[in-house]
Amino acid sequence: MTSDTPQHAIRTAIEKIATGPHLSKPLTRDEAREAFAAILSGHATPAQIGVFLIALRMKRETDDEFLGLLDALISETNPITVAVESLAILADPFDGFARSMPASPFLPAVLAACGLPTLAIGLPRLGPKYGVTHAQILSAAEIPVARTPQEAAAAVEHCGWSYCDQHQYAPRIAALVPLRNEIVKRTALNTLETLAKPLLGKRETHHLSGYVHSPYARLYALLARAAGFTSAAITKGVEGGFLPPLNKTSVVVRMPTEGDTTESIDPGALAIQHAVRAPEWPRAMPDPTDSPDWQRDAAHYAAQTGIAALQGAPGPTADALVYGAAIALWHTGKAGSLAEGAARARSVLRNGAAWDRWVAGKN
Repeated sequence: MTSDTPQHAIRTAIEKIATGPHLSKPLTRDEAREAFAAILSGHATPAQIGVFLIALRMKRETDDEFLGLLDALISETNPITVAVESLAILADPFDGFARSMPASPFLPAVLAACGLPTLAIGLPRLGPKYGVTHAQILSAAEIPVARTPQEAAAAVEHCGWSYCDQHQYAPRIAALVPLRNEIVKRTALNTLETLAKPLLGKRETHHLSGYVHSPYARLYALLARAAGFTSAAITKGVEGGFLPPLNKTSVVVRMPTEGDTTESIDPGALAIQHAVRAPEWPRAMPDPTDSPDWQRDAAHYAAQTGIAALQGAPGPTADALVYGAAIALWHTGKAGSLAEGAARARSVLRNGAAWDRWVAGKN
């Protein structure tokens, strides 16, 4: 059943979901879609938006509610088909990384060198974590982070990879960031925004992401299928990112055309052995809570470390790139096994092909 007006849709939704633990009722998929569409079209007040998002979280979102919100989110993007057969979209948490130094901003260049064109998506800064983001690290490394979807498509066709910011491909969703930061707690949008598809491959488009809490693995697979991805590889990664820990076995949930599978992944089987779970910040780096300049300093340090890895320097960052590339190449069929994917990633790091793709991404 559809509402007569957007204002009616958001009011009706709030009345259903914000009436306490015993009387609140779930929204249908259509009701959730209409309510979120009302928000995105400017027909809800900031107070209504905050109540809507927090009430959903407090009662726990249902699958239908997530799917309805996703339907509205998808309608905000106008995907551009890129002149490549296959495309991977890398969607790490939009609120970034704080406890470990991310290597993933450099993964698209490695995958491009291995024959898998890749687009990374994200936001420059988002709470509640306020970790260092892809956009901040790429900007510190002098990679363009304000490309339009058309410009990102051209970059993918030129060098095999790019970054595209939510402000460019879904500006009405990005406009909610200040309010989301005031809400403090994570909402359904933290999950849903990683399912955006600003670009499409001609034949197939793959989703690469991660999770922390086990129930979200099933949810991400459900949403990736509903969003129309050809497949998804969703790892139990460091801080919810795509790259798994370097020091212990993890899992990857694979969403093919039909059915989902959960596979165990062992870094030791790929000759990756570290005592740390991920690249670490230097000890001199101030605590994020103690320094307002932490994100800037962290972005510059991560950029320097990632560039060194692309230029052939060994260490945890290089191994994290090898590990992530192995999973992505194996999952998308670009490599016959994890071992083959790891060997190809090591090769492009050694022979300079990944670095060449990185440099080409500056133009």
